[in-house]
Amino acid sequence: MTIDSSTATLEFEYITLGQRVLFGTGKAAEHLAQEVQRLGATRVMLIAGDMEQAMAEQVTAQIEVVVNYSNVVMHVPIEVAQDARAVARDNAIDVLVCVGGGSTTGLAKAVALETRLPIIAVPTTYAGSEATNVWGLTEASRKTTGVDDAVLPTTVIYDADLTMSLPVELSVASGLNGMAHCIDSMWGPRADPINQALAAEGIAALSSGLPAIVNDPYDLAGRERLLYGAYLSAVAFASAGSGLHHKICHVLGGTFDLPHAQTHATVLAYVLAFNMDAAPQASQRIATAFGSTDALAGLQNLRTALDAPRKLADYGFTADGIAEAAEITLDAVPANNPRTVTIKDLTQLLTAALEGSDPSVLR
Repeated sequence: MTIDSSTATLEFEYITLGQRVLFGTGKAAEHLAQEVQRLGATRVMLIAGDMEQAMAEQVTAQIEVVVNYSNVVMHVPIEVAQDARAVARDNAIDVLVCVGGGSTTGLAKAVALETRLPIIAVPTTYAGSEATNVWGLTEASRKTTGVDDAVLPTTVIYDADLTMSLPVELSVASGLNGMAHCIDSMWGPRADPINQALAAEGIAALSSGLPAIVNDPYDLAGRERLLYGAYLSAVAFASAGSGLHHKICHVLGGTFDLPHAQTHATVLAYVLAFNMDAAPQASQRIATAFGSTDALAGLQNLRTALDAPRKLADYGFTADGIAEAAEITLDAVPANNPRTVTIKDLTQLLTAALEGSDPSVLR
């Protein structure tokens, strides 16, 4: 096939991040031992929260752990990061192994950001942080994010067995967090045809896997599809960059301490409704991935089937916080967002998300 250069309009830059991915149900311990040996590491620091300790013990059964660090806190407060960094330095750690969700991976990234240690990530949710070079830290009620290849895990080990104990309600929120990565990637600061293709495949995988595990929480094929979709969503997001949705959610999480997955799951429909008509090609790809003729309808049909999180009020956000959240977010809105964003727009969007109103009012 030839392309007439006089009419061709496809031009973009795409960067592939260097990372090893090992995917296999029931093989996490084997794969971890293999990777520790491959890296020549002898002093392992395990990072896993209290709830993940039993699972982490299984995963690390074939390796020696020098330090088991369990002080995992949502949104990675700077004080926790500094403490974990000091522990890594004091124990001459040469590899970080994190077993858990986004907060656990985020803490490992915070340590690697300063120490430049390699990370082996073993995710137990569908957050997707393990496949990005994005870090986040919270200090004085402000969440700061950045990009640094040093925080990209050297290896990701996916094992659907490790997600089987994740409650359905949290699985739904976590899976929709992955969906948010996909949809934000359609119009992020560096969106291009490759990450849009990855994002579309991610939407399709997540939207088929989520109903399967709602119907049967022990559906292994459904859990595997969710991990696959979460990985694709994160790779797309790492390339495309953080769009309007993530800017809003970072403020809600960092400033108001709202739970990460549930916040993303709630806000997503409102940002999609706000942007979609200003980005018709991207919206059509989203709709097609959902098997729908309309992007918002596709997402809302899925959310209804999943009994997904509905309103921010359920997670502690109040009307008193809207003005501050809108003001902070406005300064972070990407310049290329498909639709111009004003304080009035953000106020309306946050109000609708707070109350669980019909997102279509934002179109």
